[in-house]
Amino acid sequence: MNIATLPSIEGFNHIVDERQVCLHIIRTPDSSHTCAITNYGARIVSLSVPDKDGQLTDVALGYTTLDDYRLAPEDYMGAVVGRCANRIAAGLFVLEGHTYALPINNDHNTLHGGIKGLHARVWTVLKASDDMLVLRYRSEDGEEGFPGNLDIEVIYQWTDQDTMQITYHAVTDQTTLVNLSNHTYFNLSGEGADTVLDHELEIAADAITPVNDTLIPTGKLAPVANTPFDFTEPRIIGDRIDVADEQLVLGRGYDHNFVLNDRQPALTLRSPSTGITLHISTDRPGIQVYSGNFLDGKRTGKSGKPHLYRSAVALETQGFPDAVHHPQFPSVVLRPGDVYHSVSKYRFTVRA
Repeated sequence: MNIATLPSIEGFNHIVDERQVCLHIIRTPDSSHTCAITNYGARIVSLSVPDKDGQLTDVALGYTTLDDYRLAPEDYMGAVVGRCANRIAAGLFVLEGHTYALPINNDHNTLHGGIKGLHARVWTVLKASDDMLVLRYRSEDGEEGFPGNLDIEVIYQWTDQDTMQITYHAVTDQTTLVNLSNHTYFNLSGEGADTVLDHELEIAADAITPVNDTLIPTGKLAPVANTPFDFTEPRIIGDRIDVADEQLVLGRGYDHNFVLNDRQPALTLRSPSTGITLHISTDRPGIQVYSGNFLDGKRTGKSGKPHLYRSAVALETQGFPDAVHHPQFPSVVLRPGDVYHSVSKYRFTVRA
């Protein structure tokens, strides 16, 4: 377990792309819950909450300096990802008769907005208070191949003593794609713990969007009943992660979009060692569960310990991957005059 210590502000005080990068700490009124956020990638650097013994524990993987994040862009650690989170097949899509080509950065596809997506941009700090941080970024027409000037605002806020709320707003001056998400890796036993496979997981999802061999959805919905993807009741993540299931083989574990039903919270995750329990509620139709299958121990986290294989799980509230190619999926198209608005809530409790 990693006992929480706040990251050093000095480690993030740099100029990138001629813009100032900084680190902000937001807290609940009693300081029982804290979150450190940098405007580089609008990313969560640490997230500290009390365990069953009242000890503050950092449950979000991350690094100690800005340079560490810039050396590891491919893991999207803690970042807001987009314009269009997740994968777009072949990096191509058609909108209103125009074909757009995006950078290819993931097995013949575009992942998380391209090579220099929102995760690698310096955001403007609009407001910083004790319990809230408001960040804004203008993604200009043609950035990473996407059409339209897109104005994005992300608000991190402790809404009460145990809930971190992330609110996303976006407007465009040209029809484009928008699917924003946060890519924090969680280990509720503490950053630096060896595994997340002992965590208990429950998901309000009756189906997944199955994928092909490049992790692009086939367009179908596959019921989770009687499969290793059935988390409609609490189950241990590691119990079935290595069974001989085609989808698990393709994903090298869990790396799939779960189709959420109307039940809230949409997802609950619990550590058996700390008792820390995370409840995620969201208005998004899906949530990507990624079991850290490509973490390889080559990067050292804030705790001084390596980020090991399957030592954390990313839980990305989202529109469905590659939705632009599947009209039966909820749309990720945003048009001028419309507003993209989404809220995801991360509530922390303790259950022994």
